[in-house]
Amino acid sequence: MIKTSHNLILIFVLGLLLTLPLTGCSNKEPTYALIDGGEIKFSELQGRVIFINYWAEWCKPCRKEIPELNALYQQVSEHVLILGVNFDGVQNDQLIAQTQSMGIKFPVLTTDPRQQFGAKASGVLPETLVIDSHGMLHEVLLGPQTMEKLEAIANKLTANKLSTLEH
Repeated sequence: MIKTSHNLILIFVLGLLLTLPLTGCSNKEPTYALIDGGEIKFSELQGRVIFINYWAEWCKPCRKEIPELNALYQQVSEHVLILGVNFDGVQNDQLIAQTQSMGIKFPVLTTDPRQQFGAKASGVLPETLVIDSHGMLHEVLLGPQTMEKLEAIANKLTANKLSTLEH
């Protein structure tokens, strides 16, 4: 009886040890491809405020907003990043063509990272997810944004980060 319970404990412990590598693999953070061939992991971007903008070629308010995002992207600091996601999920050459047609100058992801941040699709375009410097969803912005509004959000989140570190 004692030998049997020792064998059962040994089998249980061995089973746990064998499943540990599998659990480690299932928690692996996804890597997101960019249309320029690069890739990102959001954990590597912590410390930055990230705006993830959803756009579509047929969306007139998106066309109005893109120049604002481009202007912000051209003057962003190391603390801010803008990423685009095509709402319709187009891929490959069609995604590249639509990005060029829209005049997008900031990096565009080939897959939607929304699930990683627990954000549900609103169905409204344009839509922008604001990810804080800790890699957490801060807010969802609906409708076209101005460069001034996005700068104010980035400054607020960056200032909060800096004041937290100082205290």
